[in-house]
Amino acid sequence: MKVLAIADRFIPAREMAEGLGELEKLGWDVEVREWQHASLEELQKDNLAVELHGPEAVTMPDDVFAGIEQYEVLIVQFAPVSAKIIAAASKLAVIGILRGGTENVAIAAANERGISVLNTPGRNARAVAEFTLGLILAEVRNIARAHAALKQAEWRKSFPNSDAIPELYGKTVGLIGYGNVGQLIAGFLTAMGCHILVYDEYIAQVPEPCQKVELNELLQRADVVSLHLRLTEKTHHFIGAPELALMKPNAVLINTARSGLIDEKALVSFLQAGRIAGAALDVFDNEPLAADDPLLQLDNVTITPHMAGSTRDAFTNSPKQMAGYLAAIVRGEEKLPIVNRLQPRLP
Repeated sequence: MKVLAIADRFIPAREMAEGLGELEKLGWDVEVREWQHASLEELQKDNLAVELHGPEAVTMPDDVFAGIEQYEVLIVQFAPVSAKIIAAASKLAVIGILRGGTENVAIAAANERGISVLNTPGRNARAVAEFTLGLILAEVRNIARAHAALKQAEWRKSFPNSDAIPELYGKTVGLIGYGNVGQLIAGFLTAMGCHILVYDEYIAQVPEPCQKVELNELLQRADVVSLHLRLTEKTHHFIGAPELALMKPNAVLINTARSGLIDEKALVSFLQAGRIAGAALDVFDNEPLAADDPLLQLDNVTITPHMAGSTRDAFTNSPKQMAGYLAAIVRGEEKLPIVNRLQPRLP
């Protein structure tokens, strides 16, 4: 079995090879190549283009996929796998994606060829969940704003929410989406004494003490609303002006998932008018933010540069996770994270 794995600056070639070591124990021939970028910022720029416009948005160097017709398995993290690449991969049976998102693979082309596509759901769930908790605290307790002021030699004690700075204990947090990240966040916040409301149309019930509710009820009751959905055509601008209007004036909105889940212009308008207390965002429609972006002018928002899922543990564990899935295929197991519902068949 021949495997081609494409490393990058987040998962370097050495770590990719080590993580896929279990496959070599099976007698598989694993070759690791690297999609090279001068900096992490350049890689993130290409990745954002692919997330927004699909795998055809970035032209790959010829050497990355050279000889693709020899391989039965292709493993990538951020490297885009276009329909052209899939057409040339005459032996390809499985594409493994080392993250939850699948925007970098031409799924329709894989379907036409009968190629199974696997992802690694939850591979950075803990990283994102921990970061989300940090953003909630930073926003409601003004941690980032106080830090920025002190760096400018300002002993700041007045903030947009100074009249009602809350503790999280006893507050209601609404989680929109109850997948791997949402479940971890629920555990963290329950331990802190929060009441947890959940909206997720794909699950029938949630464990106590969480309470499953409809979206409008969640928005009306929550002191903190946190988004944990996958971005699809159905969830694009899931939170817009009508939804923001349902939120409490003292509520905050948190997004560490995908920027497209929120109508960013509507959110800016609500923040400018003080119709909600604040927001904390790790993702944006335009990255990096332009110098004149209105979000930079707001004093009731905490912003970070798309870093929630970027921990060393998350990156190094994902090749091991994928190797485990591929080994499970050999063992005939069927409970696998198959994106396109095509059961893997390896020669």
